Amino acid sequence: MGPALPLDTAGPYVAGAFLVFVALILVYVAIMASKLARIERELGELSELMDRPAVAAPSPEPERVEAQ
Repeated sequence: MGPALPLDTAGPYVAGAFLVFVALILVYVAIMASKLARIERELGELSELMDRPAVAAPSPEPERVEAQ
């Protein structure tokens, strides 16, 4: 029993499948690169926030309890 397709006609299908596989890998790598860039940007922003001196917010005055 031979192959389902003769080898001379299967070539374009193999090439097409390979191109689809490579395209999927490239899309995956692009998505991961964009996520990595976003995470690095957010970490940079957080690092800048941590390096800034803390600004003291005015503390609310405690409520006075009057004796009745």
